[in-house]
Amino acid sequence: MQVEFSTCNFFIWRYNIISKDVQHEINNEIRDREVRVIDEAGEMLGVMNTKDAQQLADEKNLDLVKVSPNAKPPVCKILDYGKFRYEEIQRLKEAKKNQKAVVIKEIRMSVRVEEHDINVKIKNCIKFLEQGNRVKVAIRFRGREMAYTEQGKDVLLNFAERVTDLAVVEKSPKLEGRNMVMYLAPKKDK
Repeated sequence: MQVEFSTCNFFIWRYNIISKDVQHEINNEIRDREVRVIDEAGEMLGVMNTKDAQQLADEKNLDLVKVSPNAKPPVCKILDYGKFRYEEIQRLKEAKKNQKAVVIKEIRMSVRVEEHDINVKIKNCIKFLEQGNRVKVAIRFRGREMAYTEQGKDVLLNFAERVTDLAVVEKSPKLEGRNMVMYLAPKKDK
């Protein structure tokens, strides 16, 4: 027994794995009575019966694809669906490539931090800010240190003051449970 795999089925199988977010109704899946039809050259053919539009697409060996389902009547295009999906996936990949994810780096300290430790943390913070990342500076309070939250706030403000040439305080120090948190963002060059 020999099994044949058609390239069309393989493409649709790959399409389902690559991108499930945009689904188009094609050919016999279109259940609307009338549709507005655009041919492969981009010219408007007008509103017609779905069966007539499907027959027109079959004569040209192309697919009838519903591209605008919310319009009254829905808009369908006569085109090669495989090529259409390939180009759509390429556009999505290109758009995704141009996006930049916001990264938040975290620096943790304690209330009783020494000067050398602060200098090391500041070097790391400067490195993160130069890379364009936001920085979350946190002080954790353990046990009786909760009585010294003002000292923690002073440490954070001193830290922010030492990186003012590169950073802007996006969110001032705030106590969240046993941690005091401050957010720094890189300055925008104008």
